[in-house]
Amino acid sequence: MKRFALIGVGGYIAPRHLRAIKETGNVLVAALDPCDSVGILDSYFPDSDFFTEFERFDRHLEKLRRKGEGVDYVSICSPNYLHDAHVRFGLRIGADVICEKPLVLNPWNVDGLEEISRETGGRINTILQLRLHPAVKALKTRVAQSPPSKMFDVELTYVTSRGRWYMFSWKGDVKKSGGIANNIGIHFFDMLCDVFGRARRNSVHHYEARKAAGCLELERAKVRWFLSIDANDLPTRSADGSPRTYRSITVDGEEVEFSRGFDDLHTESYREILAGRGFGPEVVRPSIEIVADIRNAAPVECTDGCHPLLAAIRRRAAAGK
Repeated sequence: MKRFALIGVGGYIAPRHLRAIKETGNVLVAALDPCDSVGILDSYFPDSDFFTEFERFDRHLEKLRRKGEGVDYVSICSPNYLHDAHVRFGLRIGADVICEKPLVLNPWNVDGLEEISRETGGRINTILQLRLHPAVKALKTRVAQSPPSKMFDVELTYVTSRGRWYMFSWKGDVKKSGGIANNIGIHFFDMLCDVFGRARRNSVHHYEARKAAGCLELERAKVRWFLSIDANDLPTRSADGSPRTYRSITVDGEEVEFSRGFDDLHTESYREILAGRGFGPEVVRPSIEIVADIRNAAPVECTDGCHPLLAAIRRRAAAGK
């Protein structure tokens, strides 16, 4: 049985980590969150110690370590901009780390984490659950078995509507979240790199706080992508406002069905990590580079292929004028 500590237990993604720790037969001994609305702990680890102040959390784990009762893993579910510091903390107390995506906001931060990982001997693992999805594995096999010269035509669409609160939270602050491509796109870009290879060209056609679009040329694919948290961008919507999320990936015009099977992927990720098959910093670098380029790029015209949803938005805007 491995001993875990968790940073960010009050956040949206933390319950998946709690479930994964529980379902892999391990125990949470301490948790940290500045917010004390963490009743979710009662459903998984009611005996876990809990702290709202990092200093007390740090001191508690250090005392456990000196008694020979230190934690084996620190799981990180904190806001994106804190991941780098919290990964370093976990390594320095002698633990391995499991960090939610994105691991860091900038490519050069990857270099720093690789260095401290070598110094401490601790392992850094990132949750990249889409890589473990059966449909994605099947697609990767299909691409690998195709002629090496074959270039695939890919269209990625992800619209997941968010309320007004979003822009008032850390997620709406590009310096803290890394922007929309980091917040909701990082795992898709990682998956695409895993299947189709690293980026050769990255064009941004539209970028604002609530939506972005562009064209990404990978080694084996040309990808038109569109990301949005604006409900007005949902391709289909019923009278009661549902659904609130639309997710689609097509390859050469054929839909890749991966809307199901997400629920257990965090637990599967933990199983892989505990077996020594986690995804380290060197694996996530290509997708970190892509989203950093998107965040810092100046949008250009769609001369290399415009995503249909962006084209429709521009037609409506032109008609409104």
